[in-house]
Amino acid sequence: MRFTPQCRDLAWLLETPIAHRGLHGNGIVENTEDAFAAAVRADYAIECDLQISSDGEAMVFHDETINRLIEGNGWVRNFTAKQLKAMTFKNSKNRIQTLGEMLDQIKEDVPLVIELKSHWDRNETLACRAIDVLHSYAGPCSVMSFDPFLMTVLAEDAPHIVRGITADRCVDDYYKFLPFQQRIAMQQFAHLNDTRPDFISYYFRDLPFAVIQRLRAAGFPVISWTIRSKQQAEQARRFSDQITFEGFAA
Repeated sequence: MRFTPQCRDLAWLLETPIAHRGLHGNGIVENTEDAFAAAVRADYAIECDLQISSDGEAMVFHDETINRLIEGNGWVRNFTAKQLKAMTFKNSKNRIQTLGEMLDQIKEDVPLVIELKSHWDRNETLACRAIDVLHSYAGPCSVMSFDPFLMTVLAEDAPHIVRGITADRCVDDYYKFLPFQQRIAMQQFAHLNDTRPDFISYYFRDLPFAVIQRLRAAGFPVISWTIRSKQQAEQARRFSDQITFEGFAA
């Protein structure tokens, strides 16, 4: 059976540009308390990323390792939540937050677009922890991932949570470790009956793309990423319904 999107009201997701990893730059570090506070003050929606700690906590952090943003080295998943929370970002007083701490900070003030980072190992821990933490959150939020498996977990275990697929054409070197047939299936959105997404978050440089244009015409809202100038925003808005941006005032 061909999947069609649910009749959810997603106006809250599409009405405001989405600050990529919070409103960072000019001394404010991505995915931090200061970046999220700046986005709230500017009344932008917020995109953030989650990685899993060694003891199963959802941590607000983009990279698989701490190397780029923290003084030190190592895989995020090899540290406990307590160890990660004790770390400060380079040139910042901010520390790594848990998802729960971030939600307490936002207090439902602006929409959230939460990306689950995947290790492509079919591990459900991060998805399940995000579901648990979001259970008591009443603010507008959504969860998305590049990994269809994680979104299938969301669709089965928490169908009430608005969910999306983050994607591109799957031709980047990043995907080389995945089997060719899996990459083609992801490119063509062959997972729709399992993931049942409410929206698509797509790389703007890969637009227009026939698959995405068909999905958009069928009722799937499309958010484009990551937009870094007004010129890129103008281009992206021709083929998408909202933008995820950084580095300029959207």
